[in-house]
Amino acid sequence: MLAVLLALLIVPLAAAVACLVLPGRAALRAAPALTVGAGIVSFALVLTLLPDAAHRNISDLSGYLTVDAVSVVFLLATGFLYAAVAVYAVGYFGSHRDLAHARRFYAGFNVFAWAMLAAPLMSSLALLWIAIEVTTIVSALLVAIEDTDGAAEAAWKYVLIASAGLSLALLATVFVYYAGAQVLGEHYNLAIQPLIQAGSRLPQTPVRLAFLLAVVGYGTKMGLVPVHTWLPDAHSEAPTPVSALLSGSLLAVSFYAILRFYQVAAAALGSGFPRDALLAFGVASLLLASLYVFGQRDVKRLLAYSSVEHMGILAIGVSFGAPAALAGVLLHVMAHAAAKANAFMGAGVFTVKYGTKEVAAMRDGLRLLPWSGPLFLLAVFALSALPPSGIFRSEFQIVAGGLSSGGYAAAAVLVVLVTLAFFGLATSATTMLLTPAPDAPGTPRARHRGEPSAWMVVPVLAGLAVLFLLGIHPPGELTGLIAHAAAELGAR
Repeated sequence: MLAVLLALLIVPLAAAVACLVLPGRAALRAAPALTVGAGIVSFALVLTLLPDAAHRNISDLSGYLTVDAVSVVFLLATGFLYAAVAVYAVGYFGSHRDLAHARRFYAGFNVFAWAMLAAPLMSSLALLWIAIEVTTIVSALLVAIEDTDGAAEAAWKYVLIASAGLSLALLATVFVYYAGAQVLGEHYNLAIQPLIQAGSRLPQTPVRLAFLLAVVGYGTKMGLVPVHTWLPDAHSEAPTPVSALLSGSLLAVSFYAILRFYQVAAAALGSGFPRDALLAFGVASLLLASLYVFGQRDVKRLLAYSSVEHMGILAIGVSFGAPAALAGVLLHVMAHAAAKANAFMGAGVFTVKYGTKEVAAMRDGLRLLPWSGPLFLLAVFALSALPPSGIFRSEFQIVAGGLSSGGYAAAAVLVVLVTLAFFGLATSATTMLLTPAPDAPGTPRARHRGEPSAWMVVPVLAGLAVLFLLGIHPPGELTGLIAHAAAELGAR
């Protein structure tokens, strides 16, 4: 297994280095192929971890790398998006002939994916913080890669807010170290599993402070309200492949860090305090996002607020604490990754086709885009938790878990706000897909019917297949993985 984990870390970095050093114009042809190949190989490597992780306990490898059922859930989401979005990027940048831009994008894209694959493999909270800090640096450069005023402003805003959040996360790590050192000795290296095992002996005050700081700090990267303000700007201004990875994978990796602090806090304090804190942040995020999806003029900002909504759902799901809710949360991580990447990739097709991100300027999408139009509609339905998508299944499990744990009011609030968000998404989707365009020359009705590139359709079809698979009949080993991971999160 150690060889698989090392390969998982080497392949994306090797692709990034190759994209930088390839000579001359060869980079324009080879960099996309290398990135697609690295994405597919990385996803295949993650799949090889699935059988063991579904049935085995923690594996601590080499003192720095670790893998368990929880980490594999997040690796599956990132690995799939790495492969799918790499294919999409070939079509998105197909006509871009700038060598320097290609080198920067594909090298940065591979390093970004590497950091998000590395984070769930880190055996200690300190290494986890470093990996997430790397994602901030690289993703900020990718947000600004188009070199426009809006992109530069969004990147700076992202860097400032995310850096402040990660400073709080670092302080949380220091408090946890202090708590662990009281029990495990001063030379303790912040390894996650020994902390959880020693939870009942940890001093409670520093653990309580550490958890709150971690929720606010990593919640900044996750997009929890009120520290979400960078997210709509960055998602709107970044190239669409970057937006898909930001929303589908980066937010989930930040949530993974919060889950690790949750495990430590639950072991030291009991589950009541951390669950109440997550419930407060989750309800606030879901409420704000459900209101803000109405009236958004930029399609990518619309999807960004939908991401805030789904991060709120994850936080609420963990706050329920029931096994069914925790299993639903882990399924939701994977289903949201596929659905949100599909939505962003579909929105990217619309922006290329119409030459704008304004919802009001997009009309008659079902006619003009015979593949991407229906696929975008299905992505919106999936994000709205309509059956038989994986998000319907995951949210049903979360609500069922909430009811079984006695969280009737929170479960009712979740259902009402998710329904409200559906109407906001549906309003914009109706405008883009079903509203007839004017017949005046130069309007969308006069445009040529067809897709900008088949490369931009194939990965969306793959994402749709994953969504249906997760919603209708998840594979047995995946179900076992989720059950094992939920048991780890729910262990007291």
